[in-house]
Amino acid sequence: MTGHPVAYSRSVITELMVPSYANFGGKVHGGTLMSLMDKLAYVCASKHAGNYCVTVSVDNVQFLRPVEVGEVVSLMGSVNYVGKKSLVVGIKVIAENLQDGVSKHTNTCYFTMVAKDVDGDTAEVPQLILESEDDVRRFCSALQRRRIREEGVTFMDAYKARFTDHFAVTELLASERCILAIENTG
Repeated sequence: MTGHPVAYSRSVITELMVPSYANFGGKVHGGTLMSLMDKLAYVCASKHAGNYCVTVSVDNVQFLRPVEVGEVVSLMGSVNYVGKKSLVVGIKVIAENLQDGVSKHTNTCYFTMVAKDVDGDTAEVPQLILESEDDVRRFCSALQRRRIREEGVTFMDAYKARFTDHFAVTELLASERCILAIENTG
């Protein structure tokens, strides 16, 4: 199995934000943007893998600035990392107001995708050929995000296992905006 350079599967989707995409506040729904990002992640991952790919997780979804109806949104995606059967696609979203020519960065996030063969089983993906400092930085950053995610899962599993410590819960919630209205069974 040979590899592909990052540029091989780099893709862009550009779409005009129309009134039917708006929420009650007059801004474009986050879900509309997520759907476009998911489509782009599929395109990038499937092109690199040469197989159908499915979304496994999405990291760092933050809507930095609202997108207005009438703006043109460009979503730029590239495969940043590959494992044996998974890929991480980085996506950057830019919204442009065509009347005043102002562009704004609205989102960057990372989709983890898994390749599937014709039988629906996971499939091995080609290696990623890193040809620039940016390619190397993005690959290494994906490794670090995976490490942080795994550490977070381990931490939360341990936290849930010892959740019966009611004193620790009371202490944790003491300065929060909540009212603890359950009886202490401990």
